[in-house]
This record gives sequence, C-alpha cells and structure tokens, in this order.
Amino acid sequence: MILSRRDHILDVVFLVGVFFKGLDGLVELIGGVLLLFLSPSGLTSVAHSLTGGELLEDPHDIIANLLIKGAHQLGGQGAFFISLFLLIHGVVKLAIVISLIVGATKIYPWAIGALGILAIVQSVGFVVKPSIGVALLTILDFVVIALTWREWRQHRGLKETLCETIAWIRSAKASRQS
Repeated sequence: MILSRRDHILDVVFLVGVFFKGLDGLVELIGGVLLLFLSPSGLTSVAHSLTGGELLEDPHDIIANLLIKGAHQLGGQGAFFISLFLLIHGVVKLAIVISLIVGATKIYPWAIGALGILAIVQSVGFVVKPSIGVALLTILDFVVIALTWREWRQHRGLKETLCETIAWIRSAKASRQS
C-alpha cells in the first residue's frame, strides 16, 4: 500500500502517542506502587527530596509546588483509592502498549475499548476537578484511540507502521540531500 505524506504524518503521531501512553502507564504504575507503600509522611518526604533543588532555584516553580501540595493533601483512604486508580490505569496502558509492540493486531479493538473507558473516566475527573494535565492526557487518549482505529482498519501492526515510517523519514531525508 502506498501511503500519502498525510498518512505518514499520522503514523508518526500514532507512534509518538503510543510511546507516551507507555510512558504514562509506567509513571502511573510507579506512582500507584509508591502511594500504596509509602505513608503520608514518607510521601511528603519523597516530594520534598524530588523538588528541593528546584525550589531552591525557583521557590515559585509551579510543578514543584503542586507536587509538594499534592503530597501534603494525600493520606488515608484517599491515597489508597488514588493508588488503586493509578495501578489499574498503569497496568492497562502498559498491557496495551506491550501488546501493540509484539504485533497483536487483534488487541486493537480491546485497546480502543480500554482507552475509551479510561478517557471517559478521565473526562469525568476533569469535569469534577479541572486540570491542564488531565485535559492533555485525555486529549492524547482520544487522539491515540482515533489513530489506533485507523491502524486497525488498515490491518497494520505497530512494527510494520514503525518500519514504514522509518523508511519514509530516510527517503525524505535522502531526497533533501540530493
């Protein structure tokens, strides 16, 4: 199948989106495990350790201050439910990304469904408590869902898409050099 420039660009966006979904899943999994096993004071201590240097340079750093504030607010049952939410999100996203990497094209409809459910949950969370981070992750989820649907309709696995994209980038680079 000969792909247009637009198709190749969508492939790049799909591959980048899948990479960030995997990274997001890994961060959520690690965060969920940390929340599950750290006491509220231990969590606050970790947050201070991670942000100490940045806050010395810029005491008004938004991300560092949000991390400290969030660590102070977590505790008890709230931390357990957030941990459970992060663990489930992380495991599902990593399972989807790993399945896509190994070439299980049959997983595409399941990936679309699971990401759709997670995106809906995130959308509800955004309505209840708006945040730029949740908005960006939800938009990324919807973009990855649409592009996963596109890949599934084209009957291409992630490896095939990656190989075709690399070949397209190399040929574009070679044609510019000549």
